[in-house]
Amino acid sequence: MNDTTRDLRIRPGGPADAPAILDMLDAAVAWMNARGNTEQWGTTPYSQKPGGVARVERYTTENAPYIAELAGTAVGALVLDSGPSPQMPIAPAGEPERYVRLLVSDRRHAGLGVGAALLAHAVEETRRAGVQLLRVDCWAGGGGELVAFYERNGFTSTEPFRSGTWPGQVLAQRVG
Repeated sequence: MNDTTRDLRIRPGGPADAPAILDMLDAAVAWMNARGNTEQWGTTPYSQKPGGVARVERYTTENAPYIAELAGTAVGALVLDSGPSPQMPIAPAGEPERYVRLLVSDRRHAGLGVGAALLAHAVEETRRAGVQLLRVDCWAGGGGELVAFYERNGFTSTEPFRSGTWPGQVLAQRVG
């Protein structure tokens, strides 16, 4: 653990965090596009996508959002739910689960372990809820870098899926 991750604070989020989450999502789209990745989240800033703002507002009111902060500034966000998005072609787990619906970090703090710290928090919250299964889905294109990130953080690939032409991967972690 480096000094930066030691200073990282993770707190429950709420509706007041929606603008910071949208800013991180917009910056993530720009960062991906600058690296030539226009397939994962497209090229339109998240805040300008139809339903984008409303989705983030729902995340902060209907789900369990968590915000990672460094010196009082939001540098990452995690949203947990009790299952996958109904819009995704993913089967229910068949047992109680927690599901990572969103994980995003501020690209200006890339490489500092913000995403890993948020995933460790998701494991803690899942365990605290008495639930043994934590799942996430992610984009599986681009050489599988995102899938590899989740695998480095304790997840195991379980089922590939497609949403239109978008290649996805479901990953799971037993926390009990």
